[in-house]
Amino acid sequence: MKGRHKQSRDPKGHWLILILVLPVMFAVLFFEGWTTHEVDTATTRSPCTSPAPDAVARGGPVIGINAGGIQTASMPARTVALTYDGGPDPVWTPRLLDLLRQYNARATFFLFGSQAARHPELVRRIRAEGHEIGSNTYTGAVLGEASSARFSAELDLTRTALAGAAGLHPSLLRMPRITTPDTLCGREWRAARQATSRGYVLVTADRASRKPAQGLVRQFSQTSIAYQQTRSLLRNPDVDRFTTVSAGLRLVPYTPATTGERWQGTALIQVTKLGRAFVSAMTWTLAIAGGLGLLRLALLGLFARAHVRRLESSRPGAPWLPEVTEPVTVLVPAYNEEAGIESTLLSLLASTHRQLQIIVIDDGSTDRTADIAESVGDRRVEVVRQANAGKAAALNTGLAHARYDIIVMVDADTVFEPDAVRRLVQPLAHPAVGAVSGNAKVGNRRGLLAKWQHLEYVFGFNLDRRMFEVLECMTTVPGAIGAFRRDALDSVGGVSEDTLAEDTDLTMALWRAGWRVLYEESAVAWTEVPTSLGQLWRQRYRWCYGTIQAMWKHRGAVLARGVAGRFGRRGLTYIALFQVALPLLAPVIDVFALYGVLFLDPWLSAGAWLGFMGSQLVSARYALTLDGERLRTLWSMPLQFFVYRQLMYLVVIQSLVALFLGSRLKWHRMRRSGTAAEQIGGGAPYKSLPTR
Repeated sequence: MKGRHKQSRDPKGHWLILILVLPVMFAVLFFEGWTTHEVDTATTRSPCTSPAPDAVARGGPVIGINAGGIQTASMPARTVALTYDGGPDPVWTPRLLDLLRQYNARATFFLFGSQAARHPELVRRIRAEGHEIGSNTYTGAVLGEASSARFSAELDLTRTALAGAAGLHPSLLRMPRITTPDTLCGREWRAARQATSRGYVLVTADRASRKPAQGLVRQFSQTSIAYQQTRSLLRNPDVDRFTTVSAGLRLVPYTPATTGERWQGTALIQVTKLGRAFVSAMTWTLAIAGGLGLLRLALLGLFARAHVRRLESSRPGAPWLPEVTEPVTVLVPAYNEEAGIESTLLSLLASTHRQLQIIVIDDGSTDRTADIAESVGDRRVEVVRQANAGKAAALNTGLAHARYDIIVMVDADTVFEPDAVRRLVQPLAHPAVGAVSGNAKVGNRRGLLAKWQHLEYVFGFNLDRRMFEVLECMTTVPGAIGAFRRDALDSVGGVSEDTLAEDTDLTMALWRAGWRVLYEESAVAWTEVPTSLGQLWRQRYRWCYGTIQAMWKHRGAVLARGVAGRFGRRGLTYIALFQVALPLLAPVIDVFALYGVLFLDPWLSAGAWLGFMGSQLVSARYALTLDGERLRTLWSMPLQFFVYRQLMYLVVIQSLVALFLGSRLKWHRMRRSGTAAEQIGGGAPYKSLPTR
C-alpha cells in the first residue's frame, strides 16, 4: 500500500509521443538506410544475353530514341566533353571545379541524387560556374537489375533532389556501370529504352581508340586519378574546346522545376540531412550507452565483491560491534490487504527477535484487513484504524503509537524469514547508521512475468544496493523491509507525503540529514509481485513517477558537502543516468538496432547484441550466486529484451509526460493473491550473519 488512493485520469501523452515520434524516426532511418546502403538493388551487372542494337553499338556516345527511331551523335572535331560520374564528392568535386576554372573549361557532372541531397551547396556551385548537371540515378543502382519500383525511384528521387538543390530537371542520363555504347546490351538495353521513354537522352563515352582531335566524350569518376587525367587532357594541344555535352551537340540540358517540385526537393534534402545527423548521433549514442552499460556491469561486479569482503570487517554492524537486542516496533500500513495480512503477521510473530510491538495501521480498508489482523490473537499485535489518507500518513500514525526506538517498516504483502528482523537491525549498532535496507525477494515466481521480476530484484535492485553501500549512496530503503532509528526519523520530520515514492523520499532525506544508510542482504523477506502486465505497469509507473519526484525534491544534495554531497553526486547521478536517461533512449536504440539488422551487417549487429546479452547473463549469474538463488531462472533473461524492457521504458516516458503536464498520478492498487510465502525458507544469501 503506497500513496493516496486518489482517482484521476492517467496522461496519454506518452502514447502520442510514441505514435508520432517512433514511426517518423523509423521512416527517416529506413530512407537513410535504403539510400546509403543500396538495399533492394544490384551493384553488378548480369552477363549480356543479347548484344546492343547495331545502331547503338556502332553509333556515337550520345543516344536518343524518338519517333524517328534510334538517334546517336558524337562530338565535333577537336571538341572534348569532359564528364564526371558520381558525387558530388566533398573532397574531389571542389578540386575538379577549381582545375576546370583554371583552364576556363566546362564539363558535365552526372550526379547521384543521394549525394546531391547531402551536398546541395556543391550542386549549386557546379551550376553557378557554368557546368552542366545530369542524372547518374539516386544511389548508383544498376538499372537493368532493378525492380520496376526501384527503377522509378532511382530516377524520380534524383529529379526531386536536383529540383531542390538547383531548381532544374536534367535531360541527360548516364546509366551506372555503362561505359561505351556497346555496353548497352541485354537487360541494360531494356532499361535504357525505359529511360528514354521518360524523356532522357543517354550519354555514354567514346571508345579508347578515338582521339581528342576527332571529338570526344570522356568519362571520369570523381577521384584523384580523374583529377590527374583531367589535368593532362586539358593541356592537350589537339583540343580547341572543352565543353558540356549539351553545348557540344546543341541539346536542351534541362527543364525548369515547378515551385511545388522545388519544395519537394527541399523537403527531401532536409530529410536526408536529418537521417544522416540521426544516424551519426545514434552511432555515438550507442557507443556511449553501450560503454556505460558495460561499465555499469563491471562496477556492479567489482563493488559487489568489495561489499562481500567488507561485510565481516569494517562496515558498521560487523561482529566487533555489540549485538542489537533492543525491542523493535514494526509498522505495517495496510489498505485492502486481506489476502496477505495474516501471513505477514504470522511471519513477524515467528521472528527470533521476540521483543516486538507490531502495529497494523488500517488506512480505511473496505475489506476485512483490520478484522483479520485483530483475529490473530497475539498481544504483540495492535490494530489502529484511520480514514483513508495514504501510506505516508499511515506510517506517521504508526510512529505516534510506537513505544520503541528502533522502527521496522514493512508492507502488508510481505512475509519475513524467522531471523529477518534480528539480522535487519544489527547494523543500527553503529550510531552513524540511520536506516538499513533489507533483502526483498520475489515470493510468487510462477509464470514468466514473475521470473523476470525475480531476476530484476536480484540482479537489478539487490546488486545495485551492494554497490550503493560501498559508495555510500543508497537511494532507497524499500517499503517491503527496512529498519530505522526513531531519532533519525524524527530528524527529518517523519515520513513525507510530498511524493508517491515515500520510501525513496525518506531515504534521500536521511542522507541529507547526515545519516548513513546500509544494506543487510542476510535479512530476507518475501514479497508478492504483480502477475499481469497491467498490474506491473501500474506499479512501476507509480514507482518511477515517485522516484523522479524525490530526485527533484532532493536535487540540492548534489551541491552539498559531506555525507549528503556524496549521496547526491553519486546516487542522484546514477539514478538520473541509468534509471531515467538511458530508458528514454531505449526506444531509439531499439529502432536503430532494427536499422542495423536491415541495412548494416546483420552478423555484426547480432554479435553485438549477443555480446551484451552474454555480459548481462554473467552479471546476473553472479548476482544469483551471491543471493543463494538457483541459476536455472537465467533461461528467461534473454526474453526480457523483447517484452519486459520495452514495458519499463514506456513507464519512464509516461512518468515524465505526467510530470511535465502537471498530472497527479492516481492510486493504483495491486490485486493480491497472498502468495508471497511460496518461497519461504528459500535461497540463503552468500553471506550469513554469525549466530550470536
